[in-house]
Amino acid sequence: MTNKINVSIVDDHKLLVEGLVTTINQTDFAQVKGYAYTIRDCWDNIRFWNPDVLLLDVALPDGSGIDFCAKLLRHFPGLKIIALTTHNEYAVVKQMLDNGAMGYLIKNAMSSEVIAAIQTVAAGKKFLCHEVDLMLKLPPQENVWLTLREKEVLLHISEGLTNQEIADTLFLSIETVRSYRKNLLLKLCAKNTAILIKKSITLKLI
Repeated sequence: MTNKINVSIVDDHKLLVEGLVTTINQTDFAQVKGYAYTIRDCWDNIRFWNPDVLLLDVALPDGSGIDFCAKLLRHFPGLKIIALTTHNEYAVVKQMLDNGAMGYLIKNAMSSEVIAAIQTVAAGKKFLCHEVDLMLKLPPQENVWLTLREKEVLLHISEGLTNQEIADTLFLSIETVRSYRKNLLLKLCAKNTAILIKKSITLKLI
């Protein structure tokens, strides 16, 4: 098969990327044409890769995959984007799809499901993993589900503590606290700390 689907990947989990590269290149209809671990690296190389399909993580070290999805499609309207992420919250899925993603996969997806998603979106159709498809058919939840640790971090954020102060208080590394903060911003669809706190109060999370 000569006209293979060109696929690129943007994800900061190197082992996952390596596994995806192997899986995709083993098919007879698709091939990986480049991958990146950050938004910046993807932006610098995507014109060279010229992918038909892009597997894109939602949370990346240097920014939001949700915002990057919209930016990419403004510049490359023919690109088909599949979100591949651990985030399965309604608000995150809705934002990603509203920003133009044609597919959504949770990272525990089987290899066969990833391959099916690539084939489907390359043909111009939407693909949602079973878990997300079921969720979108239900009425959206007004309340956001947070883990106990996320609630603790959120409370300390609302009290004005810095990342370092939260790390010291909860005996966590500062990188872990930054990760919790990033997840909270995603879950509550907040672009900054002020909006995060305002939404948390509205939803009675703090």
